[in-house]
Amino acid sequence: MTTTVTPSTFTMVEYDAGVITGIADELADKVGLTGVDIEIEIDETVPLGRNRLESVDPVHIWVESGAFEDAKKFRQFSEVNAADVLGRHLMRAADRRSDAFGNPADDGDLSLEHRAAWDIYTVGRLTRLGYPANRQRWLYDFRNRHGFTDVTDRIFDELWNGTDLTWDRVSALSDEAAASNSGKLNRKPA
Repeated sequence: MTTTVTPSTFTMVEYDAGVITGIADELADKVGLTGVDIEIEIDETVPLGRNRLESVDPVHIWVESGAFEDAKKFRQFSEVNAADVLGRHLMRAADRRSDAFGNPADDGDLSLEHRAAWDIYTVGRLTRLGYPANRQRWLYDFRNRHGFTDVTDRIFDELWNGTDLTWDRVSALSDEAAASNSGKLNRKPA
């Protein structure tokens, strides 16, 4: 397994490719991505935070440099933010590579609700591996996508604490939470 960070030397942000490689390698080992090449492409010309998993063989993660940036120190690297972004994508790559998980749609074809549910399942597992996460932030995000109901909160807990869930279960839980909102979310205008 090799991990490659592009660019290897940064000129616009104060990041170190070796540090990023180290974070990715540690995460890949913890999430069970062994024997797979990892490519991390960072667009340092854009200070925004968009990021995506481009492929799973090899694992290719594309990131705008703002996603790894310390919010309080312009152009400075945040190991916590990098671990959050890389961890979610590496966990998703491990899920996608697992026959037991199932076959979710491509990321671009996932509904916002299904993507949020998968994020909760992913971040919950990362916290159990020892990575920090703001649970309240993720609960608020999940509620925004599924509604502010007791059912939504119960399902959030099931996803957050879940182990060995399949894509069918993750998407079914998401659908159940959205349905509990009595159709208030995602209604098309009359």
